[in-house]
Amino acid sequence: MKKLIATIVFIMMTMMIPMQAQAATVKIGDITHVKGVRNNQIVGYGIVVGLPGTGDNSRSTQLTNKLLLMNLGTIIEQENYIQKGSSAAVIVTATVPPFAKNGDQIDVTVSTLADAKSLEGGVLVQTILKAPNGEAVAVAQGPVSVGGVNARSNGSMTRTAITSTGRIPGGAIMERDIDTEIGDASSVTLSLDHSDYTMVSRVAQAISQVAPAKAIDGSSVQVTIPSKFLNDRITFLSILENLQVSPTAERAKVVVNERTGTVVIGSQVKLLPAAVAHGNITVTVSTTNDVSQPNSFAQGSSVGFSNSTIGVDKGAGSVVKMNGNSNLNDLVNALNSIGVTPVDIISILQALKKAGSLQADLQVI
Repeated sequence: MKKLIATIVFIMMTMMIPMQAQAATVKIGDITHVKGVRNNQIVGYGIVVGLPGTGDNSRSTQLTNKLLLMNLGTIIEQENYIQKGSSAAVIVTATVPPFAKNGDQIDVTVSTLADAKSLEGGVLVQTILKAPNGEAVAVAQGPVSVGGVNARSNGSMTRTAITSTGRIPGGAIMERDIDTEIGDASSVTLSLDHSDYTMVSRVAQAISQVAPAKAIDGSSVQVTIPSKFLNDRITFLSILENLQVSPTAERAKVVVNERTGTVVIGSQVKLLPAAVAHGNITVTVSTTNDVSQPNSFAQGSSVGFSNSTIGVDKGAGSVVKMNGNSNLNDLVNALNSIGVTPVDIISILQALKKAGSLQADLQVI
């Protein structure tokens, strides 16, 4: 753990070298996008089959299975003839990139809708994906990849990943073209990926060397298309995205991912005077199954029940004082000295931000 944090410190300290020494310029295409050229979200309701008893037990799923079999030409009298647990109702979502064409394949995400335990080993039956206006855009089908294991037996459970959600790479086929307009009759608007008054001004100045351009707000530059490029906008945009501008210093930022325990700390992060208290707490829950027997010659029956025990192990707390105007190196060294894990660091950073000590934007993803 200490070796890993030391490596992170080295990488972050390298990032603290003045920007001019590392990258004098950046391409406009790397920091902007054309207004109106966007992704589109589609969604559908489907059924995942072939599950080894980990599907859901909802009546709606059985009704859906009955209708599915009837559409396939199979006669079935009652939906409860279908075994529970072998299928699961799911919501299928996907993001369609701009300029997608009929026949293109896109990735889809499959998530359980009812009480299914796992989608591991399941196959999504052909599902229509629709746009918000109800128009069918794509059709999805294929084996679901969950990237983990979720096993249960007699009150015990082992899980290596969230298996109620999975993906099908290239699992959807586009059924129509996505029409995307590039700008209006005489201009296009470039939008910065992140609002920055200084950067938008520099982008407008750089573009003004090849075409009339004006910054209209903190993230947009309106560019008038020269007459010779009115019928060749792709070439014009190619010229624009390859223009170079000087970068600006990023705002101090800390990004954390609570699901994976990932913490990324920017080099400009500062701290006001604060004290961080940390105590290791381990909670263990174990379940054992037992049977209650009636007394001899007494009326009664055997009853099964579960005993649950909860153990709490609380280690000694540690207090580390942060000096005013502490930087990234001070923060990581202090957290390393009390032996915190990435998950603990996330909680500490959130507390520091809440207390007003962390002088940075804290983003939880």
